[in-house]
Amino acid sequence: MADFPATLSYSAEHEWVDDASPATVGVTSVAADALGDVVYLELPEVGATISSGSVVGEIESTKSVSELYSPVSGTVVEVNTAAVDDPALVNSDPFGAGWLFKVDVSARGELMSAEEYAAQAG
Repeated sequence: MADFPATLSYSAEHEWVDDASPATVGVTSVAADALGDVVYLELPEVGATISSGSVVGEIESTKSVSELYSPVSGTVVEVNTAAVDDPALVNSDPFGAGWLFKVDVSARGELMSAEEYAAQAG
């Protein structure tokens, strides 16, 4: 079974979010592995208002294009330009350097603990 950081919360769509302010959002290793080699990221614009559960971007890999969902509601305050420039960071370090965007959170969606996510992700 994969190792999921206990300090993060997880969505059913395989995104993670931390409890910092602003909150950092990324995709899990499960999503990164399923996608294969990530080659392009379309992320929300800084200043965009996003809603939990809504599509906020896309992740393109050598296998497919997948929608990116937000696990929280709020205003995007930063995007990871390093990951946009080098999307392979999502594969090599999904819980670290491969983070996607930061949000000034107004509300959290339905999220799971690391243990709950691990059970769901199998």
